[in-house]
Amino acid sequence: MKLHITCQYMENYGAHDWDGEGECPQHWKFKGGEDFFYPLGSAGRSDEAIAELVNYFRPEVEWNDVGSRQYIVGYGVVADDFMTEFEQSQLKFDGHIAYPAKVLEIKAVA
Repeated sequence: MKLHITCQYMENYGAHDWDGEGECPQHWKFKGGEDFFYPLGSAGRSDEAIAELVNYFRPEVEWNDVGSRQYIVGYGVVADDFMTEFEQSQLKFDGHIAYPAKVLEIKAVA
């Protein structure tokens, strides 16, 4: 099993011509998003443990600045052979997956 996190990406078109003075104009457009996986292995995880994992990875997958933002819109536990819609589309039309979903890792504490 693996954790699947889905994000939404937005771009602020108002920032393209902003000169850096005063407040940045706001003109947000939805632009797709990224998918992330984290391998869970065969051990089951409680809903609380899954939510803790998502919160652990949140700083790695989310941001919010004047030009763009990305935030989590959903997550769930899926089978090891699960493919995102984008991966399925690449396989169908290109015969291979050139841009797989990113695999997250827990960083070792030094």
